[in-house]
Amino acid sequence: MSEATTAVLYAPGTNCHEETAAAIEQAGGRPALVLLRDLVDGRARLEDYQAAVVPGGFSYGDHLGAGRIFATTLVARLRDQLVKFLASQKPILGICNGFQVLTEAGILPDRAPGERAMALIENQSARFEDRKVRLLVSSEKCMWTEGLAGQVLEMPVAHAEGRPLLCERGNRAQVVFYYADIEGRPTLEYPANPNGAPGAVAGVTDSTGLVLGLMPHPERASLPAQYSRDGLKLFRNLVRWLGK
Repeated sequence: MSEATTAVLYAPGTNCHEETAAAIEQAGGRPALVLLRDLVDGRARLEDYQAAVVPGGFSYGDHLGAGRIFATTLVARLRDQLVKFLASQKPILGICNGFQVLTEAGILPDRAPGERAMALIENQSARFEDRKVRLLVSSEKCMWTEGLAGQVLEMPVAHAEGRPLLCERGNRAQVVFYYADIEGRPTLEYPANPNGAPGAVAGVTDSTGLVLGLMPHPERASLPAQYSRDGLKLFRNLVRWLGK
């Protein structure tokens, strides 16, 4: 097991933190469940961890918008810690609601806390989508997908707001995952593209390749009892990177 510790940040309404921690552990990592309130109150500090994951769920009930309260808290109450964490080149992963948090906070695609350049809006179907999807891994530099370029991974999605919308200045988003059809090609067709994502975009990274956000759930594709263990590949890359 890696000695480096990955903070799994959660808040009221988050419901995938324990599964995410279990997936990190399954990959040989050392997770720590960290309540957002404990960071705000000073009982924990981001600098004590070597990586961070913001898992899926419905943080704060998605009031005011999916991920918005969590993101606002990060920027308004923890900006200094967040900026230092990013400057230290420590990996961050946002899964589903966590991806929404990272975009709302301005961390993706530009690493500019408080300056939002991307949004994840309502699915084109106007309904909650819960299904298995295929993901084509691009050749973009990304620590989380090292060695996986060109592969088609299978994971589930579970979201109502996952359609990416880039602001005019948000053209630096680097696409890591594309929703793919049965032949492994990027697709705009529903239901293989579950939310109507333009360009079939399912996940993006920042310019360093260390910060990744994706709508599908890798932690739900990591155990032998699950239909796929492709998600475990991302967490193994994290553990490998932390062990360098």
